[in-house]
Formats: sequence, C-alpha cells, structure tokens
Amino acid sequence: MIDLFKTKTGRLRIIAILEGISLLILVFIAVPLKYGMGNPSFVKMMGPIHGTLFLLFLFNTLSVGVEQQWKFKETTWKVLLACVIPFGTFYIDRKILSKL
Repeated sequence: MIDLFKTKTGRLRIIAILEGISLLILVFIAVPLKYGMGNPSFVKMMGPIHGTLFLLFLFNTLSVGVEQQWKFKETTWKVLLACVIPFGTFYIDRKILSKL
C-alpha cells in the first residue's frame, strides 16, 4: 500500500477508490436519508468530501493521462466518466489503472 503513494498512478488509484466510496455513500445512504427521512446532515457532511475527492480525481486523471501519454478518445474519457457512475471507479481501477 505504501508503494502506491510513490507514483502518480498509485495516487490516482487511491483517490479513485476513495472517490468511488464517497459517491456510493452519497447515492445510497446520504441522499435517501435526506429525502426519505428529512435529515440533510449527512449530505452536508459528505458533499464537500465527495466534491474534493471528485476534483482530485479529475486533476490526477489528467496528470496521469499526460504522463502515460493516453489518447483521450481511447482511455482518458473512460477514466473521467467513471467518477460519475456508481461503481465506475472500481471498474476502471481493475480494468485500466491496475495494469499501469
């Protein structure tokens, strides 16, 4: 795990997992609590955390894309799209990022 922090790709993988978890918490826990039970406090707490992780994921994806010389039409857009689809970052981590 420590080795993951040493490279841009490793950091992107960690951020991808954290961003994916935060999205799942928002979609499946926080939002139902807000609209089903009228309790917006969890969304207020998780929203900024997810937003920060989302931005970190975007910037790191672009950085790794430049470093790895990804072609936008082949790889970069898939990785960027993954962060808005529940479970997308986990799929991308397994199919693309773990192979770098």
